[in-house]
Amino acid sequence: MKRLWELDAARGLMLVLMTITHVPSRLTDPVGQPFGFVSAAEGFVLMSAFVSGLVYGRIGYTRGVDTMRSGFWQRALKIYFSQAALLLFVFTVIVALGLKLDQPAVKEMIKYYLANPHEGLLFSLLLVYQPAFLDILPMYILFMLMSPWVIAFAMRHGWSWPIAVSATLWAMSQFGTTHWMYEVTSTALHIPVPYDETGSFDTFSWQFLWFFGMWMGASRSAPDAQPFVFPRWVLGAAVAIAVACFAWRHFGPTGQAPFGDDAGLNLLFDKWHLGPLRLLNLAALGIVAIRFGPPLLARLPRPRWLEDMGSASLPVFCAHLVAVFVVVSLTGGGYAALPYGADLLILGAVFVVLYAVARAVLRWEAGRGVAGKRPIARAGGAQAH
Repeated sequence: MKRLWELDAARGLMLVLMTITHVPSRLTDPVGQPFGFVSAAEGFVLMSAFVSGLVYGRIGYTRGVDTMRSGFWQRALKIYFSQAALLLFVFTVIVALGLKLDQPAVKEMIKYYLANPHEGLLFSLLLVYQPAFLDILPMYILFMLMSPWVIAFAMRHGWSWPIAVSATLWAMSQFGTTHWMYEVTSTALHIPVPYDETGSFDTFSWQFLWFFGMWMGASRSAPDAQPFVFPRWVLGAAVAIAVACFAWRHFGPTGQAPFGDDAGLNLLFDKWHLGPLRLLNLAALGIVAIRFGPPLLARLPRPRWLEDMGSASLPVFCAHLVAVFVVVSLTGGGYAALPYGADLLILGAVFVVLYAVARAVLRWEAGRGVAGKRPIARAGGAQAH
C-alpha cells in the first residue's frame, strides 16, 4: 500500500502555519487564519482524523476490529506519553526559566500550576488541567480512545447514526452544554480545576470535526468505496464562499474578527466552539481542496520538506510547542521590542530545528523498519461533477 504524500505535505503545511502563529513574531497576526476564518488547527485535526480513519479503517476491514482497536490504543498511549513529557518540561524547565527572568507571560500561561503545584501536576497528568498550548493532545487522546468503537459500529450499521449523534453534540455545545456538563461532573467528583483551565477547545464541538474526518477516511477503506462527487452547484457555492471569506479576512476592515467588536456575531465564526459559519467556511475550503488540489499539486514540485514534517507530525508538533515555550520564556512574547528581522531569525532557527527533528525521526523509523509498517492506502479518489 502506498502513502499519500499529498496528505503528509498538507499536514506539514499546517504545522508550519501553526508554528508561525504560535511563535510570537510580526508574522503571527498576518498569517493567522490565512485562508479565511479558518485556522491551521482545523485543517490539522481534520486531516489527522481522515488519515486515522483511512489507516485504521483499512485495518478493521482487512485484519479485524480487535487489531484496529489495539492500533488506536497504542497510538493514544504514544500521544499520552508525549503530552506527559511536554507537561514535565513546562513544569520544570519553563517554570524555572520564566521565574528567573520574571516573565509575566509565562506566569499567566501556567498560573494555576504556580498557585496549586500538586493539584496542577496531578490533574494535568489526568488530562483535566490543560495549560496554554497543551490542550490539543488531550483532545486527540480522547478521540483516539473513542474512535475504534465508532468505526466498529459504522462498519456494521453505517455512518448515519454516528454522524447524526456527533452533529447533535456539536449543536448542543453551541449553547454551553460542555461547560455545564463539566461543572456538574467536577462538582460530583470534587475536581478543583476551574473550567477555564481545562483548555480552550470545546470537546463537544471539536469531536464533530474529528468524526466527520474519520468518516471521510474510513469510507475510503470500505470495499464499495466511491469517489467523492460534488454537483456543480455545490462546487460553485464552495468557491464563492471560500473566495468571499478569504477577501473578508484579508481585505476587510476588521481583520481576524469578522464582525469587529460585536461579540455575539463573532460567535458564529468562533474557533473554540467551531461556530456554524466557521464550519461553513471550512467545508467550502475542503470541497475546493478536494476538487482542485490534486491537479494543482501534479503541476508543482513535490515539497519534500513539508512531506517530511507531515510524516513525523507528532514529534514535530511537540518540538514546535517546546520552541514556543522557550521563545516566550526568553522574550516574554514581546517580539515588537526586538529589532526588525530578529523575529524572522528566531522563526528561521525554529524551523531548522523542526526539520532536523523530522529528519531524525524518519531516519530512526527507517532504521527500525517502522516507516514500512505505517502505509496509507489510496482508496477511492476525489471527483467533482
